[in-house]
Amino acid sequence: MEKIEHTTVTTNGIKMHVASIGSGPIILFLHGFPELWYTWRHQLLSLSSLGYRCVAPDLRGYGDSDAPPSPESYTVFHIVGDLVGLLDALGVDKVFLVGHDWGAMIAWNFCLFRPDRIKALVNLSIPYHPRNPKVKTVDAYRALFGDDFYICRFQVPGEAEAHFAQMDTAKVMKKFLTTRDPNPPCIPKETGLKALPDPPALPSWLSEDEINYFATKFNQKGFTGGLNYYRAMNLNWELMASWTGLQIQVPVKFIVGDLDITYHIPGVKEYLQNGQLESQTLKPLLFLLPLALSNFLPFDRT
Repeated sequence: MEKIEHTTVTTNGIKMHVASIGSGPIILFLHGFPELWYTWRHQLLSLSSLGYRCVAPDLRGYGDSDAPPSPESYTVFHIVGDLVGLLDALGVDKVFLVGHDWGAMIAWNFCLFRPDRIKALVNLSIPYHPRNPKVKTVDAYRALFGDDFYICRFQVPGEAEAHFAQMDTAKVMKKFLTTRDPNPPCIPKETGLKALPDPPALPSWLSEDEINYFATKFNQKGFTGGLNYYRAMNLNWELMASWTGLQIQVPVKFIVGDLDITYHIPGVKEYLQNGQLESQTLKPLLFLLPLALSNFLPFDRT
């Protein structure tokens, strides 16, 4: 069986670790938080056997890729710039794009900024929301859920890192990757991650060895790089004013589980079921709702 290859690509001023396998049309996979290229290990092996070249980088700030210290280095423009440079390094004009969680948010913006580089998009968990010119992103979440909502709690540099450091990293990964609680996660300042539900026994699709792979990489790199994506959200809002009102111009398939946290944010069900997401795309959109699946779709029932 062909093995996954690991290379380092210099792009947009950073060194990016890239996992790849296969030959043929390229599928580019983008992971979320707190994840790595390793999120897509099963998909890489499966789809490469069907005649695709599957490519999954550690995004800026994660794993074996560089992690600039400043949150201002983690705007969607930086991340999309990294990926455009990756495509150039691979010598490819257009790819099929797959994103999950933060990877989905980056993928939406990749399609918005550079539709000329994308053949089609499959996005998981995070629907496309057009920019609201009246309120900054984090401010909107704070008004909806309060200061303890995880996105709001992640804003202060060092605070979330201190909460993560109080718990064994393997347990942190289990809490995130195995949760099936659709309620918005809140992290009170006093209790930190201890407020999140204790992880259940590992499901059949996730082993201790796989948890330990993630834990080892986050022990080495830390969580700051991934947290900086959240800390750049309001900056993204400011920088994207010129893109207000634009639609996605590539074919899209969007998938969200019925236990996904994002599906239970007020207004999201109606937004998806009433065709509002479809109204934001110029090409055909297929919306799927798998039952009994949580936020971490790349793992769940792979």
